[in-house]
Amino acid sequence: MNVDSDGDVCRIAFDRPGALNALTKETAIDLAETIEDASVEEYDAIVITGEGDAFSAGGDMQALAQAPESTRTAYESVTETFGRVVEALLECPVPIVAKVNGDAIGAGLAIVALADIAYAAEDATFSCAFVRVGLIPDTGGTFMLPHIIGLRAAKQLAFTGEFFGAERAADLELVNEAVPADELDARVDDTVSQLQKRPTEIIGLMKQAMHENIARPWSDALDYENLLQVQARTSDAHEEGVNAFLEGREPEFET
Repeated sequence: MNVDSDGDVCRIAFDRPGALNALTKETAIDLAETIEDASVEEYDAIVITGEGDAFSAGGDMQALAQAPESTRTAYESVTETFGRVVEALLECPVPIVAKVNGDAIGAGLAIVALADIAYAAEDATFSCAFVRVGLIPDTGGTFMLPHIIGLRAAKQLAFTGEFFGAERAADLELVNEAVPADELDARVDDTVSQLQKRPTEIIGLMKQAMHENIARPWSDALDYENLLQVQARTSDAHEEGVNAFLEGREPEFET
């Protein structure tokens, strides 16, 4: 996995193009650690993509073909690798953009679902392929997909493991937009540029509120929203935003 700190943007690229960027346990741990270390003081955005022609073909099949682990060992292994990736992506206060340059299969598709914003090349292919190898969706797939695309659509994709294109992924809202491959970099960069102008700490609070409130009753969700709004209202970002509005200028946020 390649990690490049491009100013205030962290760019992560899966770098096993010969294996269609299949994810090993080591890659999962590296990804989780990189995301966990990202802070709003250092970054305004994180971009995740793949080297070569694929985003990620999912879990490494060579590793899955090895002798079965004990139930306890298998549970610990999944929790400490792909489970850790889920927690890192959901809890990271920095906005995460998936640049889906090619096929996103299995865990690759799940990572796209976990990203805050996602754009895909029009020729990219997707599949929730776990059923094809006798597994249930992991890397957050069983709860993120129903939330994003709806329960019936999630069941269809998970039960069949069918392959589908970027346009359908956009229709399902698995990605925000499908764009021509030669325009993907520019589309992602445009969004990153917008994020760089926004207060990252406030985006982090938005993300926290949305993720925590997904399954809460509305009254509890409102209480939590109000609590985080108080944090936002006492921030330097809010003070700068109000002053800029009153002075008729664009705000200049520190993060």
